[in-house]
Amino acid sequence: MEALATFLQHLSTALAAQQLRKLTLSKPSSKQSDWLNLYARPVEIKGQYNLSCTFRYRTRDEVKNYDEKAAVEQVSAWLDTHFRQADLFTDEGHFSLMISKKGKATLKHKQETVKKPDSLSHDHQKNRPLSDRPRPYLTALGIAGADGNILKQGRRKFRQINKYIELISHLLENQPLSDNAHIVDMGSGKGYLTFALYDYLVNEKGIAVRVTGVELRPELVDKCNAIAKGSAFSGLQFIAGDIHQYRPEGGIDMLIALHACDTATDEAIARGIVAEADLIVVAPCCHKQVRKAMQPRSELKPMLQHGILLERQAEMLTDSIRSLLLEREGYQTKVFEFIGTEHTPKNVMITATKNQASETAQQEIDQLKQLFGVQRHHLEDLLAD
Repeated sequence: MEALATFLQHLSTALAAQQLRKLTLSKPSSKQSDWLNLYARPVEIKGQYNLSCTFRYRTRDEVKNYDEKAAVEQVSAWLDTHFRQADLFTDEGHFSLMISKKGKATLKHKQETVKKPDSLSHDHQKNRPLSDRPRPYLTALGIAGADGNILKQGRRKFRQINKYIELISHLLENQPLSDNAHIVDMGSGKGYLTFALYDYLVNEKGIAVRVTGVELRPELVDKCNAIAKGSAFSGLQFIAGDIHQYRPEGGIDMLIALHACDTATDEAIARGIVAEADLIVVAPCCHKQVRKAMQPRSELKPMLQHGILLERQAEMLTDSIRSLLLEREGYQTKVFEFIGTEHTPKNVMITATKNQASETAQQEIDQLKQLFGVQRHHLEDLLAD
């Protein structure tokens, strides 16, 4: 096929001249193929120009690197057996190869400008909200060593912290905090995320905020206050108490409750709603109240006869009603995965920002309760009181 040979020649030339921008292979030859597509980009490994190929399968991704000669040979083989379309982007433009089911190849060329990669580094430098510079609280919490560098056993926690800060920063783009805003972290625990959020807002973004961590265990409160003092975080304090009894001075502008167990999440949400917080961020943990109350309609019983499925449905139902209650009370909500399930199965996050009240939320709540035979939801009770 002359068109295929010409396409491969353009690929070889682009690799030799280091003018390749990207390459994609798509449209699998067989519907039964486990391959979905292939994405390739240039990388520099030990001073050598290579093609890094990401194989996208139905259930996983794999990455392999090839030198110039091997890359051309592999692409030729893949187009012969696995794919019917290839798109090559170089300094010379866009070369699009189409192979029909009968094996006829057609090559088209367009003059298109494709942005040059910022870096050919094989290992991309991640742009984290919190850089790796020494931070005393990370050392005190065992995430970093005495030199300030992140310890091997602390890397996973540091990634989680940065993911959390990244999520919060996106929220604040649409709902900025006012100066001297009061942020309350309900159930702050060991304070990993509380310290990081204060550090990011005050020292990285220059926003003057007050942060209060509320924690039931006095020993953790004492430890966290000592770390805050040692870090010169004058606007950060931790107090001992439970979520239900906490009464803040000066109101709450942003309320956070991560992994507050069962109805403690409802207590935190209610506290934020009553305080008219601009932002509410919760990551629920455990859903026992609704699970015990569920009496699903007969047509749902075949689906929910197994305990594990009933438990998962209870989780979805609990958080769906929480989201709708927030919307009823004048918030716009989002529900999404916080971190991957390899870190924790309790990985759902609900965020709520001040907005207009939904006129249909209560009707939707009533329909869900009727469908699953739920007489009451703890958050609904709290808001009624």
